[in-house]
Amino acid sequence: QVQLVESGGGLVQAGGSLRLSCVGSGGTFSSYAMGWFRQAPGKEREFVAAVSWSGRNTYYADFVKGRFVISRDNAKNTLYLQMNSLKPEDTAVYYCAADRTPGDYVRIRLSFYNYWGQGTQVTVSS
Repeated sequence: QVQLVESGGGLVQAGGSLRLSCVGSGGTFSSYAMGWFRQAPGKEREFVAAVSWSGRNTYYADFVKGRFVISRDNAKNTLYLQMNSLKPEDTAVYYCAADRTPGDYVRIRLSFYNYWGQGTQVTVSS
């Protein structure tokens, strides 16, 4: 069974930075496309960013383009999300997820992702 564990969340002031990590175990991490999603209180979970299994293909939600960078280290079974220029509206629980569908591409719909972490809280103060 694939397990994903996020870390790196916390409290930061607006304009600050955080780096989230997601470590995978129990599966073939290097063969999965990976994504980051977030859910703010009272809102639906939404797509943030995704990276293909090779790392060659990435895709970002418009609201994080130019501020967040997704990357992965398959040798360490680890996914990252570097978050810069954080805004109060970025406050949410951030989840990593794995898409086991073959192919070196990314998908943004939540329903395509098979495995999910428990999430890490990110709070941005104004």
